[in-house]
Amino acid sequence: MEERQMKPMKEGKVREVYDNGDSIIMVATDRISAFDVILKNKIVDKGAILTQMSKFWFDYTRDIVPNHMISVDVKDMPEFFQNKEYEGKSMMCKKLQMIPIECIVRGYITGSGWASYQENGTVCGITLPVGLQESEKLPEPIYTPSTKAEIGLHDENISYEQSVEVLEKAFPGKGEEYASKIKEYTLALYKKCADYALTKGIIIADTKFEFGLDEDGNVVLADEMLTPDSSRFWPLECYQAGQGQPSFDKQFVRNWLKANPDSDYLLPQDVIDKTIAKYKEAFEMLTGKKFGA
Repeated sequence: MEERQMKPMKEGKVREVYDNGDSIIMVATDRISAFDVILKNKIVDKGAILTQMSKFWFDYTRDIVPNHMISVDVKDMPEFFQNKEYEGKSMMCKKLQMIPIECIVRGYITGSGWASYQENGTVCGITLPVGLQESEKLPEPIYTPSTKAEIGLHDENISYEQSVEVLEKAFPGKGEEYASKIKEYTLALYKKCADYALTKGIIIADTKFEFGLDEDGNVVLADEMLTPDSSRFWPLECYQAGQGQPSFDKQFVRNWLKANPDSDYLLPQDVIDKTIAKYKEAFEMLTGKKFGA
């Protein structure tokens, strides 16, 4: 395969997607973004942790919904990927027609949901019980879809009814069917995985999933799955409702950037070290495996 063909067909803030004929290859880079900006530092091993964590969850949830993963072994991929730069962080996937909805599920009230609840007692138009505290577990997980914005624009929260309309435009005659399927899958995936994570000492406060359609029109789980980049993971042992929670993600990075507005998005080494240590800790607690073993 010529080198020319091995340029990414799509490049996100963190991921690169390569066209591999009848499949795609998704590479999770070691880039890190915060506040919609790509930082100047690389976080070594981050891409591999995200890829291996997605693999773990894809394997764990095959009984609920099929997913797009074919292989994470670079030996199954073109020669271009068979080197240190891509090893561990590349996933060969089925080609899908993506469904233009971010499927967000919230099991606890935090972040923008908490801000909205304080304002008017709702999250994304869903009325919640009175008297909830910050970070409190919701009586039942809620599904709060959003539109998928182009890079540089913000996703927009929409109601379930609006998600039906968006999908009806994209797939005439199928809007209601696809909207209800992705909602049902999102809640089922979250419940199974959040219950499992609790047994490993991790609360999954919220997460987002993405789905696509295969050539037969079946709904297939795609993109990444339940990583610290797409979810809020909290340590169970420190959990206390009524306050913000420490988390296994980019919070170190965000906090440091807020405290150092003149940093020009260049992080000191100790912030990088703490961030990658959190990612590794989450991976090892959830999978029961040493990272890289």
